[in-house]
Amino acid sequence: MNLKSMTGFSSAAGRLAPWGWAWELKSVNSKGLDLRLRAPAPFERIETEARARISARLARGAVYAALSISRDETAPDVRVNEAVLRKLIEAVSRVPENAAVRPASLDGLLSVRGVVEVREASDGEAVLAPIAAEILRSLDAALDGLIAARAGEGAALAAVLGQRLERIAHLLREAEDCPGRKPEAVRARLEQTIAALSGSSRALDPARLHQEALLMAGKADIREELDRLAAHAAAGRALLGSGAPAGRKLDFLAQELGREANTLCAKSNDAALTQTGMDLRIEIEQFREQVQNIE
Repeated sequence: MNLKSMTGFSSAAGRLAPWGWAWELKSVNSKGLDLRLRAPAPFERIETEARARISARLARGAVYAALSISRDETAPDVRVNEAVLRKLIEAVSRVPENAAVRPASLDGLLSVRGVVEVREASDGEAVLAPIAAEILRSLDAALDGLIAARAGEGAALAAVLGQRLERIAHLLREAEDCPGRKPEAVRARLEQTIAALSGSSRALDPARLHQEALLMAGKADIREELDRLAAHAAAGRALLGSGAPAGRKLDFLAQELGREANTLCAKSNDAALTQTGMDLRIEIEQFREQVQNIE
């Protein structure tokens, strides 16, 4: 099972005379599964089942499912209400011949409301039920296409995210090997600081200065941050290889990576190490932005 993106598009169409239909599915990133679907008349009946099928196959994403329906044109059903027409003819026959009205004509009688009934052709349950089943089968095909599109996008994202994690690991090695965090370099900086403080005031206690120097050295140590950053990066690589929906976990790891990188920069008292920390923060932020599209 490959890592999947939340971005994708697909379509599927079908026809069973006199009806034709077409599905268009589109998905973008979202915190959860946000499904927007509405089936037009007379196939509202499929909406519940369509939602269930989509929800069963997608874990996250804002999904827009559009169903369009068409029907072949058919001649309307025209009926003459003979009972009403007969009564009209009887009523007209009772009008005196010398009355100041024109004789009734057939077209005039047919134009009277209720005499002619025009009904649009409609399909019963026996026709609509098998068409509804075919529309749902087309939805399954569209879902197959959407999932394939999301998987293709996910594979590309997984490769990019893997490169980001490799870059993060490289920067961690740079921080690990940074000359500025070597014991002798730390000692030299502390000695310079103590010498400057000792020269500025004769009231400074050398023993107290030594204790403060040890405290400063402990605060500047980034060993724990480096270890946690390495552990989080390794966890990210494992998630990328798992194939399971991992978007939320990767997002959490990106937050933790960013927090540790911020601490590393705050603790650093060496220019080169600070620059490495800044590069690390930029790489982690880019990693987090791309994680937002993972299911």
